[in-house]
Amino acid sequence: MDVSRPPGHTAGRSQVLSWALWDVGATGVNAIVVTFVFSVYLTGTVGDDLPSATTPQSWLFRALALSGLVVALLAPVTGIWVDAPWRRRRVLAVLTGMVVLLTSTMSLIRDDHRYLWPGLVLLACTAACSELATVPYNAMLRGLSTPTTSGRVSGFGLGMGYFGSVTLLLIVYVMFISGDGDTRGLLGLSIADGQNVRAAMLMTAAWFTLFALPVFIAVPHPEPEPGERRAVGFFGAYKKLWREVVAEWHRDRNIVYYLLASAVFRDGLAGIFAFGAVLGVSVYGISDADVLLFGISASVIAALGALFGGLIDDRLGSKPVILGSLASLITVGCVLMALSGPVTFWVCGLMLCLFIGPTLSSARTLMLRMSLDGKEGVAFGLYTTTGRAVSFLAPAMISLFIDWFGAVRAGTGGLMVVLGVGLIAMAAVHAPHRVTVR
Repeated sequence: MDVSRPPGHTAGRSQVLSWALWDVGATGVNAIVVTFVFSVYLTGTVGDDLPSATTPQSWLFRALALSGLVVALLAPVTGIWVDAPWRRRRVLAVLTGMVVLLTSTMSLIRDDHRYLWPGLVLLACTAACSELATVPYNAMLRGLSTPTTSGRVSGFGLGMGYFGSVTLLLIVYVMFISGDGDTRGLLGLSIADGQNVRAAMLMTAAWFTLFALPVFIAVPHPEPEPGERRAVGFFGAYKKLWREVVAEWHRDRNIVYYLLASAVFRDGLAGIFAFGAVLGVSVYGISDADVLLFGISASVIAALGALFGGLIDDRLGSKPVILGSLASLITVGCVLMALSGPVTFWVCGLMLCLFIGPTLSSARTLMLRMSLDGKEGVAFGLYTTTGRAVSFLAPAMISLFIDWFGAVRAGTGGLMVVLGVGLIAMAAVHAPHRVTVR
């Protein structure tokens, strides 16, 4: 079933906004659970007296690695399932519900090392479900845009997600985390047994529920055609996936080349976020308190970049935006590596974030434009899987350069190498030009 929209027939603004609001909730959950609050609570409070030679931080990264493996295995199957447009909302609803349930359950994790293991399981499962949910979510983009508006719609969704993470971080910080002493935040919740963090998890679950509901109400939901309800099993999905990959290879090998090229540069972008805080504190003299402020500022700048990049995307095409952004990232990264001081980190760091937004937005848009109508599910399933398959590149290059040159600053050079390889690979991809309507 083709659910794409012809030029001139755009979805209503309320439908696009409802779709984007889901990203507001999802990105906020990732920021609170995986990056800034719950993961820190597990490693710094729950597991601080763990009677083991292995640190809780090491167990955290093992849990996240296992979560990534699950995503790599299940994303293609999810893509096959949501290849039928009528399944997309259902699969998205199931995965969204699981994220809400898992996040709510985190409120039961007390300040006791015996709770570290169930806490890690909850975190890993939440991260996996959240990432798998992006497969049907991204596939919906076809029905909400035209070939001439997909760039700005994609950029709007990504920008809303960044703004959502900033807003939720501020709310959680002010209401539950800020201050010193035995009680924290405006609510004055006790830190004993992690009560303030556990309450923040309930708030986060409610946040996602609130912003996820509109996509299930306002976004069009096509009904299956007669005979289209045929079930696809787990192993049957992999067989169908293989047939789809072979067919795409014969139809247009550039889509396979693009999947590999985008996986490389997307891992480099993820490495910037992962390595940024460590680099700022260890090399450029940024305080621990300023790291959170920088994270908020970085999300705002990335959101603005995504919104502006989406407009350029519709005028010039996705590939020029990606190539220009990657070249700018490499240039700014080299300047950052050559200079020192907190001001340098703030200026160059925010400039890096300015170009991350357009790169991610246009990468998603180009995946949509290169896929066949009705094959968005498979395309975004493979898009997620290939990203996970090479997720070792940036961490490996960072650690290699640090060990090779004996300085933490050198890790930036490893990141620039990954982005450079992605830039070269992307330049070789023959991507669709921008679409004009007469």
